[in-house]
Formats: sequence, C-alpha cells, structure tokens
Amino acid sequence: MPRNTTTTTRYDDDDDRVWDCGAWFEYILVVVVSSILLIAASVLTIFWVIYYRRGFNMDDPKLQFNLHPVLMVGGYITLSGFSILLYRICRCCSHLIVKLCHTFFHACSIPCIVIGFLAVWDSHNQTQTPNFYSLHSWLGCITMGLFALQFVLGFFSFLILLCCENATYKFRSTMVPIHASFGVATFMLAVATAVTGLTQKAHFELGESYQQTIEEGIIINSIGVVLTGLGIIIPFAVRRSNSPANCKVYVTERI
Repeated sequence: MPRNTTTTTRYDDDDDRVWDCGAWFEYILVVVVSSILLIAASVLTIFWVIYYRRGFNMDDPKLQFNLHPVLMVGGYITLSGFSILLYRICRCCSHLIVKLCHTFFHACSIPCIVIGFLAVWDSHNQTQTPNFYSLHSWLGCITMGLFALQFVLGFFSFLILLCCENATYKFRSTMVPIHASFGVATFMLAVATAVTGLTQKAHFELGESYQQTIEEGIIINSIGVVLTGLGIIIPFAVRRSNSPANCKVYVTERI
C-alpha cells in the first residue's frame, strides 16, 4: 500500500528544464527593461518639474506643489516597483535577506508618499484649491489606503510571525497569494493615479496649448507612456511562470 507522503518544495529546488537560453534571455530582458523604465519614470518627472515647472520652493505654494509629483512617482512607482521586482529576481540570496530588502524599499517609499501628500495638501490650502474632488485624488486615497494596509499586514505576517515560524506556517502560506495579488493591484492603482494626475495637471497648466503638441506636453505624455509600460511589464515580470526566478516559487514555499 503506497504511503501518503507530503513534500514541501522550497523555491531553491531548481527545475533544470526551465534554465535554457530562451528563458534566460526573456528573464534578463524583462528585468533590464523594467529597471530602465522605473528609473526613467523618476528622471523624467524630475526633469519636467525642474525645467518646465521652475523647480521647488517651499515659500511659493505653486512650487511647493512640485514636490508632489516627484515624491509620489519616486515612492509609489520607482521604489515600490523595485521592491516588487527585487522580491522576484534576487533568488540567489537568502530568502530572509530578500524579504528584508523588499521591506526596506517599501519603507523608503513611505516618507516620499507622506511628504508628497502633505506638500499638495498645504499647497491647495494656501491657494484655496479644493481637495478630494477629482478622480485623481479619489484614486490616490484608495492607493494610500491599500499601500498602508499591505505594508502593515506584510510586515506582521512575513517578518513578525517568523518568531513562531512553525506555528504560523499555514497562515503565512495562505497570505502569500493575497499579499502578492494586492501588491500588484496597489502598484497598478499607483500607475493609474499618476497618469490621471499628469492629465489633470496638463489641462490645468497648459490649457489649449496642450492640443498643439508643445514640448512640455510631449514630456508629460512621455511620462504617462513610461508609467503605462510599467503597468504592463511589472505584473508580467512577477507573474511569469517560466522565468528562472519564478520557476522556483511554489505554493508550499515557506515565507
């Protein structure tokens, strides 16, 4: 009579058949393109704000507002994007180290998000501009709420509960797909929020000249295209089943 054997497969148990040239080429291409786009999103935003929007000045409400797009893109997109990507590509490192790096990148994005939010809040109050009326602001509130919930639950579930690793194994296993799915959803919401914010800013600041394909409009559109590209490639990079990094991840992986 056959025995009922339960096998727990760790992510570092390789499946050699997926380590071919095609899988490696796809994997490296996706990682490189993702990294370039993540950096480009922040670089283009900083260039736009400094070159076309006169930079930053805390004494001028309009220039204080410029902190908002730079810090929000830097926090929600670049840092969070690298945090998501890093969690999938650094399989050569200890799993605990990868989790700590994942947490570190997300933690670094928190001050960016908080300062970016306070900058636009104070700027609007000084210029008597209404808050929380636009689709951009509504999406922003949802994104902040999900981000905060994800960070707190992730920190508690996958770091704090490691103190009782064996006792919390089933709970952490259950949380894996939930945390991963909502993490990608939060990133996609951040992309949508940024794109709607750019569109809103373009119409407010450029008016009818936006229709004439001026330089600043091209830069704003380019930022939107980069963000849209990230909205496509980041979920693909972390969910692709046959890449060398992802092929090691199984349902029974110990988190």
